Amino acid sequence: MTKAHVRKLVVLACAIALMATGLAGTTASASSPTDRIDEALQVLEEMSQQEDYETMAYLLKKAHGVAIFPSVVKAGFVLGARHGKGLVLRRDPATGTWYGPSFIEITGLSWGPQIGVQSTALVLVITNERGLKGFEEGKITLGGEMSVAAGPVGRHAEAGTDIELKAAIYSYSMSKGVFAGASLEGARIGPDESANELYWGSKVSPDTILSLRVADHRVRALVQELNRLISKAA
Repeated sequence: MTKAHVRKLVVLACAIALMATGLAGTTASASSPTDRIDEALQVLEEMSQQEDYETMAYLLKKAHGVAIFPSVVKAGFVLGARHGKGLVLRRDPATGTWYGPSFIEITGLSWGPQIGVQSTALVLVITNERGLKGFEEGKITLGGEMSVAAGPVGRHAEAGTDIELKAAIYSYSMSKGVFAGASLEGARIGPDESANELYWGSKVSPDTILSLRVADHRVRALVQELNRLISKAA
């Protein structure tokens, strides 16, 4: 590799690092934990109004958990960076009981046509214990140790994508009124420790948080909306 190639790689790495830092700064103070819960509820309500949401509801009916990011900001030109803050709830599929929430953030690179700054809402449906374990342990890389697939849309019986829960996580996005499956290969998710400490009143590990049954009135409306979606699943 020539010195010129090395310099280009160094410049590219620095640019990506600065881009990611800028995005983190943009979203770091975007909302309090309570605001984030309210925004997550708004995302679900908006998605449930779309014609193609039924398969997502079907997946939620079998889910072991769900992660919701009200706003994931992407910025760049061809090569970009993404960053967003959200929350995850664990669900016992046998009883329908919800646990949490644990606050999280997502970071990563994105490729393809993209100019300027874009904001996208994301919902990740966690389909099995293996997928949930990554959130309990704190940090995961989607598409690395954790299989992830763009969530199928439409009526689940008519969906062209395999829906036998072979992926640990199915991802959905909502941007400018368009509801679709989302590709998140390579994105990393980790705990938002400051938000968790603010919400729970002390430092608590993600696995402990996700063992606590939902009881707080602040998250009750979000759980009710998730259960409403599940009740509509065919």
